[in-house]
Amino acid sequence: MKRTILVTLLMLGIGTHAAQAADRVTGKSFATRSEVLATQGMVATSHPLATQIGLDILKQGGSAVDAAIAANAALGLLEPTGNGIGGDLFAIIWDAKSQRLYGYNGSGRSPQGLTLEWFEQQGIRDVPPHGPLPVTVPGAVDGWFALHDRFGNLPMRKLLAPAIDYAERGFPLTEVIAHYWALSVPRLSKFPGFNEQFTRDGRAPAKGEIWRNPNLARTLDRIARGGRDAFYKGEIAITIGDYIKAQGGFLSAGDMAAHRGEWVEPVSTNYRGYDVWELPPNGQGIAALQMLNILEGFDLKSLGFGSVEYLHLLTEAKKLAFADRARWFADPATEKLPIRGLLSKAYADERRKQISLDRAAQSVDAGHPELDEGDTIYLTTADAAGNMVSLIQSNYRGMGSGMSPPGLGFILQDRGEMFVLKPGHPNSYAPGKRPFHTIIPAFVTRDGKPWLSFGVMGGAMQPQAHVQIVVNLIDFGMNLQEAGDAPRLQHEGSTEPTGQLTAMANGGEINLETGFSWETVRGLMRKGHRVTYADGPYGGYQAILRDQENGVWVGASESRKDGQAAGY
Repeated sequence: MKRTILVTLLMLGIGTHAAQAADRVTGKSFATRSEVLATQGMVATSHPLATQIGLDILKQGGSAVDAAIAANAALGLLEPTGNGIGGDLFAIIWDAKSQRLYGYNGSGRSPQGLTLEWFEQQGIRDVPPHGPLPVTVPGAVDGWFALHDRFGNLPMRKLLAPAIDYAERGFPLTEVIAHYWALSVPRLSKFPGFNEQFTRDGRAPAKGEIWRNPNLARTLDRIARGGRDAFYKGEIAITIGDYIKAQGGFLSAGDMAAHRGEWVEPVSTNYRGYDVWELPPNGQGIAALQMLNILEGFDLKSLGFGSVEYLHLLTEAKKLAFADRARWFADPATEKLPIRGLLSKAYADERRKQISLDRAAQSVDAGHPELDEGDTIYLTTADAAGNMVSLIQSNYRGMGSGMSPPGLGFILQDRGEMFVLKPGHPNSYAPGKRPFHTIIPAFVTRDGKPWLSFGVMGGAMQPQAHVQIVVNLIDFGMNLQEAGDAPRLQHEGSTEPTGQLTAMANGGEINLETGFSWETVRGLMRKGHRVTYADGPYGGYQAILRDQENGVWVGASESRKDGQAAGY
């Protein structure tokens, strides 16, 4: 629940970096705990059991991709509030052999049998968030096999075995996941198949209770034995199609069979000597790069972390980037997008001039870049050969659409909600089209060498958090754990790609996490910002950094989630 700050003392001072759990014997100001250090491999996920599964795979000779697939499969069971095989997948991979980055877009497309005209005839102005209509083809399983075919070492049956075992024997539910599960049940229990497969007599399982999912175990076993086609062309696809049709939806077995993800070239910008990499649209990653381009023109280090001036500039840069996000981000297979124009330094210079140092912008329009020619989980892994994986996977809106096909043990995503039901808009609904996507993995290189694999879960928070992590590390000199635990800002306003920020009254609002001083809150309000607080919309961070000098992996997993970074 959000509440406008009138008089609140919840936002306490944080010192120079972040709130400290206790004095440290080393005299250093680490946040909550030390970074994790190891030489052979590292895994960081949002659940300790998934992290241990990834480590086990590395120790058995698996690659970083093998570890990522095994951990992701387990997370679909352990954390269904954020992901599962009913959702999509994106990844950036550093391949040590070729010394280059590879990008993978595993987002699914809209049903061929559903049209914009159908929505118009039904008088539906926005794609609903739940039920059968927002369901798009789930791309995660295809993504696993695409990554594995190119960079895997161990057989897929070995990678899926730990998740199958936990699904059969059960596991104790952790605190944060139990919290979000309880929030989802009232919204999704009306849909057939959900209560039977994702509640205990109509209620969410509680923290510490043992949860089993034998249906998912059988589904994963069929995938392990039959490959990707067992999911996209066999009985599973038929069950999905029949179920969605019975609920009044359009996703069919034919839509499942037609699906293929694609390898894409990551895009980057250089920020103070570091190359920051994201994936191109239909995701929102380039919004983070645009924000960094704009902020590069200011001396953030001298302003200091948590200062009014820094947080003001961060917010104003976000407004400009997200106005472009609302106008331009869509499926590049169907729309001509000005990606190079949006990422150019000259365009950033032009947009930066619109920022007032004294007042918050109340409305922002999209820019005019030159056209080119021609509730989520994040995990990261690294292996002894130097390979690194930055992978993000989601059902959207936590547990997704609520559509739970009988006997399969997973929920289908609701990514189709992100389409715009407006003719002519780049992200307008069309059959067989990929919607605008929020989930984005990130990577940073320096002098052509891998430096950092990281990501932050959380819808529209993701590009904002990517920027804050990069700035925390590069400008403010935090270590990898501090950079994730430091309190965050989230600006809300035109967070969906359905219009311009001008549609938001009073320039949107700032959510400030506990840890910023009251003086900072008042200073932002004096500049015209509406400041609020909220419980939890600040993302979930995992990261692995490569210490090239010492040949050491550095891992971090923030304290907002149930996760763990571990190495060997």
